[in-house]
Amino acid sequence: MRKPASFPHSEGVTSRQAHADFPEHAIYERETGRSGFFGPASHFHHKHAPTGWSKWQGPLRPRAFDLNQLEKQTNHPWQQANILSNAHCKMRFWQLDTNMDFLARNADGDELLFIHEGEGTLWCDYGRLTFREGDYIVLPRSTMWRLDVTSSTRILMIEATNDSYQLPEKGLVGNHAIFDPAALRIPSIDQAFLDQQDENPWQVQIKRHDQISTVSYPFNPLDAQGWHGDLCAMSINWRDIRPLMSHRYHLPPSAHTTFVAQRFVVCTFVPRPIESDPGALKVPFYHNNDDYDEVLFYHAGDFFSRDNIDAGMMTFHPAGFTHGPHPKAFKAGRAHKKTFTDEVAVMIDTRDALEIGEAVCGVENTEYVNSWQEHSDDSRT
Repeated sequence: MRKPASFPHSEGVTSRQAHADFPEHAIYERETGRSGFFGPASHFHHKHAPTGWSKWQGPLRPRAFDLNQLEKQTNHPWQQANILSNAHCKMRFWQLDTNMDFLARNADGDELLFIHEGEGTLWCDYGRLTFREGDYIVLPRSTMWRLDVTSSTRILMIEATNDSYQLPEKGLVGNHAIFDPAALRIPSIDQAFLDQQDENPWQVQIKRHDQISTVSYPFNPLDAQGWHGDLCAMSINWRDIRPLMSHRYHLPPSAHTTFVAQRFVVCTFVPRPIESDPGALKVPFYHNNDDYDEVLFYHAGDFFSRDNIDAGMMTFHPAGFTHGPHPKAFKAGRAHKKTFTDEVAVMIDTRDALEIGEAVCGVENTEYVNSWQEHSDDSRT
């Protein structure tokens, strides 16, 4: 049995509680903690912003990638290069311009599709499901599926390698908080699904150990007449997520968890009121999330803790250094200039270090590391 040493202690000038009522001459709070936001933690109060570095050398640094500039590869989901990956999680960015004329099957793990742009129809073992911008779609491991699109569709793909997606434990707030499971949508065995069943040749592209095998059928293998059980594809739109809020305390990112796997979590930041208590922190707190790598994909809106971030961009903060809001965002939070956020972003926190794929090295903003410098008026982030 392991148990962390725990002895809450206060030294020097501090606030009484985390994320609120900072000392007048030490307004920069830094959280250092373990196990994401669930383990032992301490809060330091500084005279200067912990991100106020003047120079950075070496491979460990905050990174930013503009996925809008990625070259389109193919209409095949398994031929998309990894953006970020480790043994338990793989992220890809896929642009689909035409209907898939084959079926895909991921035998390596569950697949999570986040629809950044576009709309269409998912056809899979479980039936037919329409989708639109802002939808998450969970595809259980080895599900056969294809997409028909009505417009060019861009998708963030997050593979839970050798794993599955589950819903988070909601604890004290109850099963219906954040989103009611009744809001989850599942495919239908409807007339349209039955009508697409034909006797023409079809191929299934199966990914296993990141290698592709092709299985040919003389008929459409999506020919189920019905099914029963408690394992199936499911979908939810970010607009159905009702975030936890506290007007007196800035909640950690873990409060916005949407899906969990064994070695990473997926969180969704959606519009919400900003904390109104005069002493409460109103922007994300500076923190060392030293056991996790942090990835943010920016989907829509005004990203209130970042400068010059556009939809379709991704930031990567590997474990090992303090990160937090940009200077202008911190000052705006202190002045309570905004009372409501309008951002939508997907966060992936991984327990294991991520590797950067070659595909995104050419779309990296190498000046992102300097964007916390207050004298930088036009730093791209």
